[in-house]
Amino acid sequence: MSAAEEEALLKEFFMDMKDVDRDNEVNRILGAFKLNPFEQIGINFDCTMEDIRRQYRKVSLMVHPDKCKHPRATDAFEVLGNANKTLSDEEHVRELRHALTLARDEVRKERTKALKKDVALRLAGMIHKEGKEGVQAEYEQSPEFHDAWKQKARDMLAKAEWRRRKLTKRLKDDEERIEDEEAENRKKLKSMREHHKNWEANRDGRVGTWRTFVDKKSKKKEGKSAAGGIKPPKLKTADEERTYIQRPVGEQFRPPPPPATHQRP
Repeated sequence: MSAAEEEALLKEFFMDMKDVDRDNEVNRILGAFKLNPFEQIGINFDCTMEDIRRQYRKVSLMVHPDKCKHPRATDAFEVLGNANKTLSDEEHVRELRHALTLARDEVRKERTKALKKDVALRLAGMIHKEGKEGVQAEYEQSPEFHDAWKQKARDMLAKAEWRRRKLTKRLKDDEERIEDEEAENRKKLKSMREHHKNWEANRDGRVGTWRTFVDKKSKKKEGKSAAGGIKPPKLKTADEERTYIQRPVGEQFRPPPPPATHQRP
């Protein structure tokens, strides 16, 4: 289809569209799951980038504030624009498609487990020309499968977002704790520097005080004897209050000599 033909079809489509259809589209966009831009644009998860481009152009014209009378048309148009911007980021789309693929695999596993003993499914597989694989392929093209896929994707994306927010909060708390520790260390370091500065500033005063103390000690030692620095006590020759009088050695009491014995002739 050429660009001119596509443009003509779009014009015809919007001419036939009623205001109620535009209002319903606004309500759908505002009520879509906020973590899944595919839902906001309103397209299947297994679409191509070209499908996304066409769907965005179609829906944006439906809810454009100049053409839609809904009071929240502007909000819906902004949501749609953000969704298209998100889907234009290849890295984000790659991560999103990975999560959607996991959700699709979970839906497949749950259905296989639920229909493991289903007789009707086995009969359908026997009748279908492509067997069970053909029956499964037709099921995955049905609205039922896409609704189940959408619900499973919501659950998985919500859990992933919750884990991301918890991790972000924990990292933020760790950063705040580290900042507080660094601030405390800076405060201690500043206090140590100020203490050292004050210590150096008062060095002369401390040295002078120590020298004064040493000089006083030296003056006291000048009057002391060299032998241990102890002065001998003065002799006292008379002391009326004491019974013992210390006298010079020559005057101390000496015992009398023993009496002489006479030998017989």
